[in-house]
Amino acid sequence: MAIGSGTDRLMSDINVTPFVDVMLVLLIIFMVTAPMMVQGVDVALPEVSAKQMVTETENLTVTIDREGNIYINDFQVRMDFLKEKLEKILQGKTDREVFFRADKDVSYGMVVSVMAEIKAAGVEKLGMVTDPFDDQKNGTSSGKKG
Repeated sequence: MAIGSGTDRLMSDINVTPFVDVMLVLLIIFMVTAPMMVQGVDVALPEVSAKQMVTETENLTVTIDREGNIYINDFQVRMDFLKEKLEKILQGKTDREVFFRADKDVSYGMVVSVMAEIKAAGVEKLGMVTDPFDDQKNGTSSGKKG
């Protein structure tokens, strides 16, 4: 009486085809959704003719958008919590520098109020962010007319 035949052995090879299929589907999903995850605050900055500053480090940025919403980097914060949040973020830092961006359509009073809150949080250096003035866009040239 034969108890088992030689063809009923367990298969020891791994079938990678389903694994590769799942990985390709995940890859496609991440490739499609990754560009949608980029966030930022859309601000129309005022244009000035000053030189552009070059910085090597990523600095803390406070932004006011057109609707008057206030952001610390990309995270929205209410005006009454701005000072507290900045104090906590800057706690223990030696470089207490903040860059400030405001949409050109935001009222002057709002800009000054936010600047006062930033200074009250203990910020030592407050840099104003603007867009460089573009003479070509306005149809004028920087050369002398004669």
